[in-house]
Amino acid sequence: MKTYLAFGLLIMTAIAAMAAPQTLTAPIRTRTVRKPAPPPPIYRENVQGVVPRAVRGGNPLQMLNPRAPAKYGTAEQSVVIDPETGKWKGIKLFEIIF
Repeated sequence: MKTYLAFGLLIMTAIAAMAAPQTLTAPIRTRTVRKPAPPPPIYRENVQGVVPRAVRGGNPLQMLNPRAPAKYGTAEQSVVIDPETGKWKGIKLFEIIF
């Protein structure tokens, strides 16, 4: 008798499980995130100014020497000149040229 009762409960549980409403859900698709394009590289030729020139030149004290060799550059390369007055307005510490 016990086996019939256990078997009957098992069958009723299976029928109830099959009769229960099933909900179907669609799989969730995740969006692939695109990596932003890397910024354009900055080459040595694109960076100018007093600080990069001092680092590249090897002897930054020669930039203060008025009789320095030509490889250390001129003052016109390092100074911002006001077009109206013709006087210097500032020093170019870093200058990026595109």
